[in-house]
Amino acid sequence: MKIPGKTRTLSWILKYIVVISAIIGTAVSAQAGSRTFMGGKVVFMYFTIQSNLAAAAICMFGAILLLRNRPVRRTWYVIKYVGTVSITLTGVVFCCILAPTMGRAAWNFQNVLTHVVVPAASIADLFVTGTCGTFKKRDVLFVVLPPMAYVVYAGIGYLLKWEFAAGRSYPYFFLNWGSPAGAFGFSRELPFMGCVWWILALLVLLILCGYLYLSILRALRKREEEPGTASGR
Repeated sequence: MKIPGKTRTLSWILKYIVVISAIIGTAVSAQAGSRTFMGGKVVFMYFTIQSNLAAAAICMFGAILLLRNRPVRRTWYVIKYVGTVSITLTGVVFCCILAPTMGRAAWNFQNVLTHVVVPAASIADLFVTGTCGTFKKRDVLFVVLPPMAYVVYAGIGYLLKWEFAAGRSYPYFFLNWGSPAGAFGFSRELPFMGCVWWILALLVLLILCGYLYLSILRALRKREEEPGTASGR
């Protein structure tokens, strides 16, 4: 299915916001990292930056597809969907789990761009263009792949003692296998429960988010296909 003209214009704007915000947020994070970590390159070891760059790349490629103004393959929509769920995880985890432990320092310029602006614009763009694609229920299984790949990556880093920050071999407190809670335990301080429980909780969050987005896309698609509705696009 081709993307209608008005939809393309709105999608262009949202893609522009994602790309610019991700690039600026990453650049500022790297610059700040060069002063506070062991060099700006460390920020690229974090899921936040990786998911932001992935979202930007997806939007840039999507913009090329918009220019062609031809029917887009289902594979592209699935990639867009999976990338959007991943960047949603970035925003939700930061706002609900990480930011409360960081205080006012959490809401600096680069964090707002990478954890709020990019996720919000990516989600909006999915709902703008996603109604032109086709999805299957099993597509929700794909949303766990990028985060789980990062869990493996971070686990390898922990075993090999990579430094995600000075003196720290893990990227986020809930992936600290050497914490008081360990892998399966619980503690009265951060991270409160073991890494395995955090990973399982995030898996459930991913799947629920994936199903929610598919449900919204199906509802929007059905609404657009109703007589008298599609003609307005």
